[in-house]
Amino acid sequence: MEWQQIIGFYHTAKLGSFTKAGEVTCRTQSALSQQIKALEEELDCCLFERIGTRRLRITSAGETFFRFAESMLMAYEGVKEELAELKGLRKGRLRIAAPFTTLYHLFPEPLKEYIESFPWVELTVSDCPQAKVVSLVKAGDMDFGIALESAVSADLLLNRWKKVHTVLLTPPGHPLAALKRVTMEQIARYPLILPPHNGEQSSRARLDVLFREKGLDHHVIMESSNVELSALYVETGLGISFATLVKDRPGIKDRCLAFIPLDHYFPPRWISVVMRKDKVLTPHKQAFLDILFRGEEEKGEGIGNR
Repeated sequence: MEWQQIIGFYHTAKLGSFTKAGEVTCRTQSALSQQIKALEEELDCCLFERIGTRRLRITSAGETFFRFAESMLMAYEGVKEELAELKGLRKGRLRIAAPFTTLYHLFPEPLKEYIESFPWVELTVSDCPQAKVVSLVKAGDMDFGIALESAVSADLLLNRWKKVHTVLLTPPGHPLAALKRVTMEQIARYPLILPPHNGEQSSRARLDVLFREKGLDHHVIMESSNVELSALYVETGLGISFATLVKDRPGIKDRCLAFIPLDHYFPPRWISVVMRKDKVLTPHKQAFLDILFRGEEEKGEGIGNR
């Protein structure tokens, strides 16, 4: 078994195409196909089913070998970075994925500090919805992801970072703003600005369950997947909305809004840092986590993990 065979198989399995994998590995389709064929002969099993002339479907044996190849390649990348740092070479990369709101409100300060301390690191930051964040981390395309703990599958490692609370957003003079504790019955009387339907674990799904359990009719005047946009239209008086906020953080709290706690309906949740369990943490990657979590323990945050 040769190293190039492992690389060729990995990219073919990931991209589902000899042509696309050949472009990534700088091999012709024919050469890559011969590499895979030789690998299958050595392993005495079929790694792909050939469907027609262009389509591939990975077999059960192929899935097993893919996990092996993926772990080998990740370990190799980690070793290269460790050796570079041992030799005093300033070379490495860090890939992070997080939703827009997290990047906009929570990341500027730690990222600025990290860039100043590690200007030689090749940094990639991606703005992605939570589900995409988790899938990218799981696939090994991102080193770290930021997502709500409830959205993270058990096969990934997570560390709690920030506790978030669900609040109702209204204009300051709204009738509900004067109440210490609001009910879903009271909320349902007003036009609502809600996030779109995008999965069973979404905040919209949890709201729908509450309204359904209580048999409440409600009017959704606007759908918005961006809390900043929702807050803007709450300010205009279009409707009332919901948001998950980190305590004592800037952002939409600077807007002219009333923030009504809803912990009696929605228990606090955690924004967590997500990574693969086999992730090799080189010094410059560990340094990013150190910056991110600095001061969280003193506040009672960021001390749980899985």
